[in-house]
Amino acid sequence: MSNSMPIEQPAPTVKRRLISMVYELLLAFAVLFLPFLIFEIVSGASHTPVAEHMRQMLAFLVLGAYFIHQWVREGQTLAMRTWRIKVVLPGHAHVPPKIAALRYLLSWGWVLPALVVDYAFGLSRWQALNAIGAGILAWALTAFFNKDRQFLHDRIAGTRLVQLPKPAEKGKEQAAT
Repeated sequence: MSNSMPIEQPAPTVKRRLISMVYELLLAFAVLFLPFLIFEIVSGASHTPVAEHMRQMLAFLVLGAYFIHQWVREGQTLAMRTWRIKVVLPGHAHVPPKIAALRYLLSWGWVLPALVVDYAFGLSRWQALNAIGAGILAWALTAFFNKDRQFLHDRIAGTRLVQLPKPAEKGKEQAAT
């Protein structure tokens, strides 16, 4: 507990977190590239319903492994490091694997309701994208119902996102020594 992040760390702005998430989306494509390439070769690029469900499960598992590993290891993904955002569990030096897994599952709240609506009503491609956009907007708004501006999945998991300070400039750092 001695290495835990102080609770006084400010939360990053909602705008900063959303921009980081866009970058995260781009990185997710890179994380999925090799597993999907292997899957396409093995499956013969099949588009049967079973193959489509297997692709979805593969994406869910690969992304889960990536996010959970990064949050447990350093509390940051590459996008979070770039934007100086860190996920912490107050009172702990690191986010435990169970909590990281819970956070990952809860974070599907950004899109899962829209996917269920899409499946239930057979929405067209544009209607489905609009539903996903509305779901993302609704989930983002949950931060405004919390004094620390934490998203719903972080509040439920007990985690919080904190804004890390800017690193010291190398010239100033060397001059000080």
